[in-house]
Amino acid sequence: MNDVHSTPRLTSLSHGGGCGCKIAPEVLATLLRQSAPAQAFAGLMVGAETADDAAVYQLNDEQAVIATTDFFMPIVDDPFDFGRIAAANALSDVYAMGGTPILALAILGMPIKVLPPETIREILRGGESVCADAGIPIAGGHSIDSVEPIYGLVALGVVHPRRVKRNCEARAGDALVLGKPLGVGILSAALKKQRLSRDGYEALIETTTRLNRVGPELASLEGVHAMTDVTGFGLLGHLLEVCRGSAVAARVRMVDVPVLDGVAALANEGCVTGASERNWASYGEEVRLAPNLSGTDRLLLCDPQTSGGLLITCAREAVQAVLDTLRRNGFTGAACFGEMAEGLPEVFVDG
Repeated sequence: MNDVHSTPRLTSLSHGGGCGCKIAPEVLATLLRQSAPAQAFAGLMVGAETADDAAVYQLNDEQAVIATTDFFMPIVDDPFDFGRIAAANALSDVYAMGGTPILALAILGMPIKVLPPETIREILRGGESVCADAGIPIAGGHSIDSVEPIYGLVALGVVHPRRVKRNCEARAGDALVLGKPLGVGILSAALKKQRLSRDGYEALIETTTRLNRVGPELASLEGVHAMTDVTGFGLLGHLLEVCRGSAVAARVRMVDVPVLDGVAALANEGCVTGASERNWASYGEEVRLAPNLSGTDRLLLCDPQTSGGLLITCAREAVQAVLDTLRRNGFTGAACFGEMAEGLPEVFVDG
């Protein structure tokens, strides 16, 4: 039997954590390049063609079902918090499509001989608590005995077919709005190095467990054209997916990009994830950085987010309504930080 005092830190059991575990964008693109093309299905509204957040299948004139899955290794050591973060992250994909979750299934892989049952149960309880907050059940799932701890969800949701928000419908002239500040990857790196303060940990938990349940309300606003969430590929990576899918460019004002308190200082001290550099190596050729930007700025833009904020493109006249909706729902750090523009699919970042 495992003794509670000898139970290892969850983050010590994995080579990565949270959405920083994602396969690098360039590697993933290579793997998928050889995949057989999907067969045509009349009801499939959204598939894998633009790397969107979830699949969407139309059932009838009034209903479409959203299906997604997301799981990863621990980003924190507290098992209850790990479960909460993983569940909130998985449900975010449903919200990002403009939908409402209805059901989840648990995905569990645990080193059974290393972690005591009580720890594993706390992970499950954390996921259950977030799903309860979202008003849905965890109705089953699948588990394996794994070398590294893994937890996440299959999430199903519903949406009206006309309310689906994709990542490929941005328009030149649209404003860019981000719902949550950046910096989760840097905070998690500081935690793994045991250099994160109590306030820093509280900020990490607050942002990663906040459900993006505002998605359906945003989708109903006139002038909101495209939506996705920012996760493991960082702000630049997911913005580039919007650019590629929509065949437009983007301009980012670094000074207006929202960032969590204390994150820049931690990055300057070396608290960064390996995923940041992998991200930049994958898509840096599609990014134009102003000469006055620092290495820290680049790290922030590539920082892998876990349960990150919604990234919205909307008509200029809709910006205030989008920001008001976000802030009214508790997203006080939301900000407008750039715009879409005519041009090749690339991102220009000004100081």
